[in-house]
Amino acid sequence: MLKKFLYILWISIFAVLLFFSVKNGSFFSFIGSMENRTFDIRQNLSANSGVRHHNKDIVIVAIDDGSYEYILDKYGEWPLRRDMYAKMVDYIEAQQPKTVAFDLMFVKSMKSDIESDNALINVFKKYDNVYTSMNLDNQPEDLRIPPQLPEKLTVKPYPNVKDTIEYSNCRVILQGILDATSNIGMINVSRSDDGVLREMPLYLKYNGKYYPQLGYRVALASGNVKNVQPNEDASVILNWYGPAGTFENISMYKLLKAVENNDIKAFDFHNKIVYFGATAASLFDIKTVPVDKVYPGVEVQATYVNNLLDGSLIKQCPEYVNILAGLLLALLTVIYVMKIQSMPTAFGLSVTISAFYVMFAYELMRFKYYWIKIVSPLSIVLFAFILAVIVKYLIKSRDFDTQYKLATTDGLTELYNHRYFQEQMQRFVSHSDRYNTVFSLIIIDIDFFKKFNDNFGHQSGDAVLRQVAFALKKNVRATDIVCRYGGEEMSIILPNTKNEEAVAIANKLCTIIGTKKCKLANGKESNVTISLGVSTYGEEDGLTPTELIASADKRLYHAKENGRNRVN
Repeated sequence: MLKKFLYILWISIFAVLLFFSVKNGSFFSFIGSMENRTFDIRQNLSANSGVRHHNKDIVIVAIDDGSYEYILDKYGEWPLRRDMYAKMVDYIEAQQPKTVAFDLMFVKSMKSDIESDNALINVFKKYDNVYTSMNLDNQPEDLRIPPQLPEKLTVKPYPNVKDTIEYSNCRVILQGILDATSNIGMINVSRSDDGVLREMPLYLKYNGKYYPQLGYRVALASGNVKNVQPNEDASVILNWYGPAGTFENISMYKLLKAVENNDIKAFDFHNKIVYFGATAASLFDIKTVPVDKVYPGVEVQATYVNNLLDGSLIKQCPEYVNILAGLLLALLTVIYVMKIQSMPTAFGLSVTISAFYVMFAYELMRFKYYWIKIVSPLSIVLFAFILAVIVKYLIKSRDFDTQYKLATTDGLTELYNHRYFQEQMQRFVSHSDRYNTVFSLIIIDIDFFKKFNDNFGHQSGDAVLRQVAFALKKNVRATDIVCRYGGEEMSIILPNTKNEEAVAIANKLCTIIGTKKCKLANGKESNVTISLGVSTYGEEDGLTPTELIASADKRLYHAKENGRNRVN
């Protein structure tokens, strides 16, 4: 029992080690890609399950295709004048929203429009709940602000978080906004190698200091941020609520009309988190996310804020949890393979337990917001299954060899037994008939063995049998087959051996045994002699194994009649 358990444990652990030994290069990339794919599938299923709902108080003022066309038609230029943004903010603020955030960057004016700029700057001076954005990068160009940003924009990093990537530059925004407010966040995003946006940074490092992401800053101001467990690079994994358009979208041109018409009842922004951002594909703020290939950046911000406020950010299970999961599944798989005779049944059970694990992983993400890996543990299961099948085959093969040896070996002399002798006789006869070859047979009898047993006892007789058997086996060729024929009789099959050669071998054996001192059970020694009969298949002797044996046995009888201790 212990041995089998150790086999199972060893195979399972080896499967884990094997997985991590090959987890590099292209294999590592493949596993990572598949792991991300399973994450996306779980996110889509979860978003469509109806379990989680987005915050209805998060509203997007969308610069959609209709708004873009309206602005060009109404005002004759793009981008929209900044005083119009100021008017929209005044309209919204009149209804007492929680926050108003711009997923837009107000960079230096390309035209001299100080009045319009000042109108927007005054908005940030007037309202302490209005937020705007900047963007960090590593592309030094002429149109960059000096490397120093106001200290008021910084945040403290999370403890136990490794340093983030440090950026060397940032996009220029209006100096008046920098002077007027600290409500500025970065809008950098994180993409996986496959281009899909699954994570967002909490903050970014610039010039040795840490600056919050816009969504993080807005969430801190809008409510209690819950259950934030950042990754080592200060990023968090987003939990998606649905495809593009999940959050309430108000076309900006409709808001502009309400502002122009002073229609204060057109929209309700009371206690809302309001985001301005582009949703039109032509404005190039489109991302690929797990739940949609065409997802506006402003909805990413909305999702981010929503996650922070309702505590639904995805938390990655530590790697040791994934390893333990893989080891547990591997153990169960190996048990199935080693214990169940039917391989299809064992495979089916392994697939079933793997399916339950996949369901568990999905439910864990759906209800508890934990991301436990699927591909890595199931890869370990596959390795374990293959290893277990191989080991089981080797054990069976070894057991078969052991059983066959026991079935074909004489327990006393350790020579091949009579059953094996008969099998080999049939084989050699068939081979000789097919390929026109010869082989010889020697049948051996220990002289006066019954009298020997009567005089010295059966224990001494058994000792003599073992010693004679050993001497015979030691003094024949490696290809010759020595068997115990029965009682004190033994036989030797000599492949590709003519009668003359066989007789010479028989005489040699007769001499060796005749001069040998055999040790008895009582410690004394005694001389033993043998008589031998030789026959050859393919020359003058019988055509069947039975006839060949009869011929050799007849010649053995003549050797005994002629005085024993001789060959006939």
